[in-house]
Amino acid sequence: MPTLPPEQSHASEYEPHRHRRVAESFGWEPHRYDRTRPRYPAALVDRIVAASPGPDVLDVGCGTGIAARQFQAAGCRVLGVEPDARMAAFARRSGVEVQVATFEAWEAAGRTFDAVIAGTAWHWVDPVTGAAKAAQVLRPGGRLAAFWHVFQLPSDVAEAFAAAHRRAMPDSPFDLQPTKQALDAYQAMFTNASGGIRAVTGFSDPEQWRFDWEQSYTRDAWLDQMPTQGALTQLPPDKLAEVLEGVGAAIDAMGGSFTMRYATVAVTAARTDAA
Repeated sequence: MPTLPPEQSHASEYEPHRHRRVAESFGWEPHRYDRTRPRYPAALVDRIVAASPGPDVLDVGCGTGIAARQFQAAGCRVLGVEPDARMAAFARRSGVEVQVATFEAWEAAGRTFDAVIAGTAWHWVDPVTGAAKAAQVLRPGGRLAAFWHVFQLPSDVAEAFAAAHRRAMPDSPFDLQPTKQALDAYQAMFTNASGGIRAVTGFSDPEQWRFDWEQSYTRDAWLDQMPTQGALTQLPPDKLAEVLEGVGAAIDAMGGSFTMRYATVAVTAARTDAA
């Protein structure tokens, strides 16, 4: 289920980075966000590290430091950039160096990196401005890699979520489209990221890397994660409770747990010349 405003018919109209209230709504409970959000496949981290010329990584929209810590564990030196001071403070306590700024406004101060990554965050960055800035701070051969989890809820859970969300927020800008194929729902995001890269000079043609995996959730574990999703972060407590009740009932009807199928997809390109 995308945590973004609805997909537009053309990539040029798809501009979630303009929805700043949603983009900056995730820091209300950073402990829950860090505890419940899924980690990224080790194979993805390893491939980005192997495809980069060195260990210096800039993590754009690093949040609580989930991806940053994974790259640190792989031997990288990571600097995070995060617009939400609450998320940045959590990341610092977990051992990640973070500067508070949007990527567009962040000052590199002459620093350069071997990789610029963004885990479930690049859609909040202007795709052309972001790619141009990444090109400026990447060393020759350095890699830009923006990646997202694409997850497919079981149909009963997805339909319960969409129905409860419509009841709670009939005027919501989010279109959860429970019957739509998950990868199709995210394709506008991937297209936007690739288009931004192609719009600036100095990058190879962007590629998509896909990593499939699964994770099991109990009812309580999934309901614990749901309030961290963009479609729900701004709901009043009574409306949020209404959505959680509807989804919880659907999971109970399935026996109290389910298996989520994930595809983690990276849009990535290499810096082809000096900045």
